[in-house]
Amino acid sequence: MMNGDHETEMMDTDSGDKADTARDFLSAARRLVDQGQPSQALQAVVMAMRTQGGDEAVLEILNRTRELYKRRIQETASMDQLASIFAECAITEAQPIGHEPRSTDIFGTKETVTADAHGISILEKSGRSQIVLDAFADGSSFICLQCGGLVSIHRRDEHYAYWCSNM
Repeated sequence: MMNGDHETEMMDTDSGDKADTARDFLSAARRLVDQGQPSQALQAVVMAMRTQGGDEAVLEILNRTRELYKRRIQETASMDQLASIFAECAITEAQPIGHEPRSTDIFGTKETVTADAHGISILEKSGRSQIVLDAFADGSSFICLQCGGLVSIHRRDEHYAYWCSNM
């Protein structure tokens, strides 16, 4: 009977050592992240997982992490699509039907800023309409509600003062 108690005591000590070792690995991982060493931090986390549950635990957590990553990538893509749709709607709302925004070029002649006679922008014609959507979506530009033009936020005042054809 004494022998059984000794084995139980050894197992308790062993599991306590495992927990301490895992805790040490996780503390090291936090320090490594703070030091800007994410690869080494990941290795420390893997060692902590291996200490607690062996290779099976490592594989399980890596699979769960991969699934979470895939889900987040899909959510990000959905958010990008939503931002693009919103930008398209804002562009459409900013351009009244049958109205072509115009401005005067350096020679004093009127030219279409965003669309040709068929309502197609220069960027869209050249297959680069995503540039407009990206500039609007990332916040670096805005759609002028007066003329429908895409304007850098850094040039907002100049746009309204000098370039907006409907001001």
